[in-house]
Amino acid sequence: MQFRKLAVVGLAFGLASGMSAQQTTVVVKPVEIHDVLVNPGIGFMTFQRFNGDALNAGKKWTEGFPIQYQPFSGSLENKDYPETSIAYFRVYWRFLEPEKGVYNWSMIDKALETAHARHQTLMLRIAPHGTDSASDVPEWYRQETGEKFHKIPGGWDATTGKWLINPENPTYAKEFGDCIRALGNRYDGNPDLDLVDISILAAWGEGAGTSLLSDKTRRALIDSYMDSFHKTPLVTQLGDAKTVAYTLSKSYEAGSNNAAVKQRAASLGEERTRVGWRADCLGDMGTFSKAFNLMTDVYPEAIINLGLADAWKTAPVTMEACGVMQDWKNRGWDLQYIMDQSIKWHMSSFNAKSSPVPPEWRAQVNEWLNRMGYRFVLRRFTYPTTVDASRKLAFTSWWENKGDAPAYRRYPLALRLKSDTNSTILMTNADVRTWMPGDNLYNNSVFVPWSLPDGDYTLEIALVDAATREPKIKIAIAGVEPDGWYPMGTIKISADAGK
Repeated sequence: MQFRKLAVVGLAFGLASGMSAQQTTVVVKPVEIHDVLVNPGIGFMTFQRFNGDALNAGKKWTEGFPIQYQPFSGSLENKDYPETSIAYFRVYWRFLEPEKGVYNWSMIDKALETAHARHQTLMLRIAPHGTDSASDVPEWYRQETGEKFHKIPGGWDATTGKWLINPENPTYAKEFGDCIRALGNRYDGNPDLDLVDISILAAWGEGAGTSLLSDKTRRALIDSYMDSFHKTPLVTQLGDAKTVAYTLSKSYEAGSNNAAVKQRAASLGEERTRVGWRADCLGDMGTFSKAFNLMTDVYPEAIINLGLADAWKTAPVTMEACGVMQDWKNRGWDLQYIMDQSIKWHMSSFNAKSSPVPPEWRAQVNEWLNRMGYRFVLRRFTYPTTVDASRKLAFTSWWENKGDAPAYRRYPLALRLKSDTNSTILMTNADVRTWMPGDNLYNNSVFVPWSLPDGDYTLEIALVDAATREPKIKIAIAGVEPDGWYPMGTIKISADAGK
């Protein structure tokens, strides 16, 4: 492994808790690398397809309909597109609930299974409907309400305030809400489910006109998500103030002074129902009007005015391209400006709609990927040369998060002691969800089990899956082993040491 390692007297550099002054301390300063790292929950995502699939042709894309699965060659490479850790599936309600109360779970199950097999997790939106009869609400819903399909360009008429369906009909909040509650009951906390979009109204589920909803309807629709997803993160649209405010009010904090809120949070076994935000038109510098654009006239103020400026600290920010990136290039938009703004807004993941990245922009996109989400660099790690009869291994670590956000899932720091004949994994309680951009210190100690024989071992570290204890997050340092562990040096286990 490439690192700078110094063996020094412990007192000279400061002791980890419980480290004896007589012990010699090994100081490791790993070498940073600048490779693009594909890590969970961050970076580009595939859209209606998976790693290894062919991209959309030209500047077109598909959404809302069941995935058309492509033959898989065995390669995860995406030609003219980054390899990703997220697959985004957006599907219309009619396909998930073709008959009232009868759910097409196999459609979601297969998407989750395929994502897992392609080294991805699944981001999901159940959109109420699209803009035509093929993407309409379920037929049984039309029969139940007696409402007839009538085409409205864009799915909502801003002049008349009319939608494809009447959202104030109590049947809508009940039936669509029941679908979302069933979804949460089945999938909340599924390790292969990255996050769920809060989608309550209008074409593509983008929420046009939600400000016109009655409070009763708005609350019923939002509650279907907030009461059903407590482990899987949710994201809300950069929409109207009333909808966002109510959504955030339902994001319960364990530290609240309100006894009922504290009791609810405790009953969920979570610190909070985590809510981030998404926007579906990153990059717009004049798509809809020469007089205004979303990048300079909407998003900056909306993030602040809607109370979402700090949402990134506990839940993801995810955005989608306005058109595709080739549109940006054809229109002469400033890619660097768009990238810098997204990083300033702490975006963790980006949907480029599985459309090719312009070749001239690939180097810049790689720089973008190295700033998007978390990027952990281990700057310094110390440990004793010997563990004595106390079996206590104290260590210090200094990490720099060079990304724009923390991780949003638990990936504990683990230490592994390994020899030719024996090995053991020692788990810590490090919580990478608290490792914000900048410097982070984690100093602690672990105990070596008595079952591990005395001898010389290689000390390795990794950020692991809590369930499998297998390395999960790639660290931006040199020297990783083929199995994902990072060697720090050697250590001796000796019951006779210190006597």
